[in-house]
Amino acid sequence: MPAVSELILLNRQRTRAVNLPLLRRIAHLLLRERFGLNAYALGVHLVGAPEMSRMNRQFLNHDGCTDVLTFDHGGPAAPLPSRRGSRSRSPTGELPSCGNAETESTTGGLHGEIFICVDTALAQARQFRSTWQSELVRYLVHGALHLRGYDDVQPSARRVMKREENRLLRLLSRQMSFKRLHSVRGASSARRESKSLSLEQIGPQT
Repeated sequence: MPAVSELILLNRQRTRAVNLPLLRRIAHLLLRERFGLNAYALGVHLVGAPEMSRMNRQFLNHDGCTDVLTFDHGGPAAPLPSRRGSRSRSPTGELPSCGNAETESTTGGLHGEIFICVDTALAQARQFRSTWQSELVRYLVHGALHLRGYDDVQPSARRVMKREENRLLRLLSRQMSFKRLHSVRGASSARRESKSLSLEQIGPQT
């Protein structure tokens, strides 16, 4: 059966207007060229601080907001959320995602969801003297690495994951301008666009 890939982008926040077509291209570059995937089913959800705080409490029993939550729907166990902690300290209470980076084939599938908080991207961009667009892509890469089997629970594994995260972010930044993720249109237009551009079906891969 020919490989079929599905990418879902949903924007449920009003903090920043996001260029969803560009974010979709960045996600495809990551999945196809950098991971070498022929088949995947990925949902990327852009949310605000209130929704992320509710999810953080519901799934991790943590108070407050966080930057990214990842749910692996392709593992043998029930989907588990994974959280990327602050770069200035070690994350606590993190649940590892399902999967195994050492045994998963580079042409194997990927099936999961990544929830990204745009409010946290803005806050961490100020803290680390970055841009919220770069932070947003970093969260996307971080979540995708979890879906590929990486974890950052132990310090040694965290260092490996951080090096790969930084490497992929540099490569993607050379191919795409992250600054263009700030849509020139208003937030309401971006939200309307998310409904029409949220689902993309990719035909047989050659």
